[in-house]
Amino acid sequence: MYEHMIAISARRTGVRAVVAACGRPPHTMGRMAKWTPRHEAPEPLEGPVVATITGGTILWFALFLVQVPFYGWFADRGWENWVWTCLAGGALGLLGIWYVRKRDAAIKRSRAAARPDGGHPATGPEA
Repeated sequence: MYEHMIAISARRTGVRAVVAACGRPPHTMGRMAKWTPRHEAPEPLEGPVVATITGGTILWFALFLVQVPFYGWFADRGWENWVWTCLAGGALGLLGIWYVRKRDAAIKRSRAAARPDGGHPATGPEA
């Protein structure tokens, strides 16, 4: 019964070319199949990741420290979650700083090992 319905659906929507190209019936492709890109994703942009995460962490802790004196005001209105959200953002930011510093160190080690001179910078009169 279902095979017949799929065949009717395929004839109505004209997906025979898609099925021929993908080798899968239309019901297994999902709704987003026609918007899925068929090319390689671009390289990720590298920037000052450690500085960005550090800045965000400082901002979260600053917001926490600004809100702590007004905790009673937030609690009276049922908004004390705002204060604790800022503290959680700062704590997660510390974890993020640790992670991106380790990641940057690993990337630098990998690039240094890939250099032809074995990762040692040239020194001395021949440099």
